[in-house]
Amino acid sequence: MAVQRDTPYSSFNFLVDFATGDVNSVRAGFQEVSGMNIEVTSADYRNGNSKTNHPIKVNGVYRVGDVTFKRGLIGATDLYEWVDAIRTGTRRVIPTVTVSLLDEAHEGPALQWVLLNARAIKWTGPSLNAKTGTDVAIEELVLSIEDLVVQ
Repeated sequence: MAVQRDTPYSSFNFLVDFATGDVNSVRAGFQEVSGMNIEVTSADYRNGNSKTNHPIKVNGVYRVGDVTFKRGLIGATDLYEWVDAIRTGTRRVIPTVTVSLLDEAHEGPALQWVLLNARAIKWTGPSLNAKTGTDVAIEELVLSIEDLVVQ
C-alpha cells in the first residue's frame, strides 16, 4: 500500500476510520493524530565463557505507544460514549482503527497505519476560558493499542 516518491508527504491530509467506514463526515475529521510508535526492548546478556568483556544486546518484547486523537468539538458524543462503554464493561475494543495519509491530490492513501485491538483509555473535554475565548474547543481521545502495522 505504501507509495514511495522522491519528496516527503505533507502531514496535513489524513483520514481516520474507527472501523465504521466513515472517513468523509465531520465526525471522522481530526485535527491531530500523535503517538504512533513501536519500541523494542533489549536486554544485556553475556556468557561466562565469552571472549569479550562486555555483554551483547538481545532483543526482547516490543511495546506499542498510546495514540492520541484530537478534533474540534462538534456536539457529537461518540468519543465519550466509547470511553463510557469501556468503563461500564459494555464494550471492550475496536478491532481495527486505520489512519491513512493522503497525497496532495487526495487520490488515495499513500501510507496507512493500522492500529489493532484499540481500547479507549482517556477522553478529555475542551479547556473553556471566557477571558481569552478565541480558540477552538478541542476534545481528545487516547487509545491503548495492542499492535501497529504500517502498510
